[in-house]
Amino acid sequence: MIYFFLLLLILMIAFSYKYAWWKPAVDWKRPRVLMYHMVRDHIDGAKFNKLRVKPTEFEKQVAWMKAEGFHFVTMQELQANWGKHPEKTVAITFDDGYLDNLENAYPILEKYQAKATIYVVVDRHDRDWSTYKKAHHNSGELAREPKLNDEQVKFLAQSGWVEIGSHTMTHANLDKLDDVECLNELSESRIQLEQLTNMPVRSFAYPFGIYSGRDVEIAKQVGYSNAVTTNEGIDSEQPDFMQLQRIKISGKDSMFTVKLRLKLGQRA
Repeated sequence: MIYFFLLLLILMIAFSYKYAWWKPAVDWKRPRVLMYHMVRDHIDGAKFNKLRVKPTEFEKQVAWMKAEGFHFVTMQELQANWGKHPEKTVAITFDDGYLDNLENAYPILEKYQAKATIYVVVDRHDRDWSTYKKAHHNSGELAREPKLNDEQVKFLAQSGWVEIGSHTMTHANLDKLDDVECLNELSESRIQLEQLTNMPVRSFAYPFGIYSGRDVEIAKQVGYSNAVTTNEGIDSEQPDFMQLQRIKISGKDSMFTVKLRLKLGQRA
């Protein structure tokens, strides 16, 4: 019997160490920015299922936030009203521009009156941009994922629930581009998205979260007023709006884990 209780104690300690459930919450006055990619069922044996949050799980997450009194904003609203938001303000963001953002995520956003920002790659069709980061990621898995067409992007932009931001022209690895190429990726994507949506595009996401000081300066130069990274955390009361942190929501996260992420800002 003593061995059973000893084992139970070890498991409890390990659980507490892994999830840090006992830590106090980061001040709820500090807004949370959530990072998603796809809202769709997993594919057996696929490499990128972490990017796929099942629709049932996404609805659980949004429903829980709504019930807990979270205030949903777009990235432009987040920046414009920084410091004036109520407690538990959250900005939901999606990277890349997948079709399931419309087919699966949008009905849930609309149902719970939750706003979001989608960072769209302009030249997004038939591209497996995972190879731009690591050449051996050449499965074609992301290229096969259906993307939003232009009319669907325009619909979302005009829906009242979604802000369209830029994710460059081709989901480029900015670290591999010279200054002129980087300028084109950032400026041309903004121009084309504004022409498509007939709305200002001021929000940006660095592809892969790979960027340098040069890229931050170019983003400012071409007219973006806020930009998100893949750095995990919750920003302070005086953030750098061109290098905002996000909380990554994985397709393999349990509801318990998601709640802890919003509480602490990162993996425990």
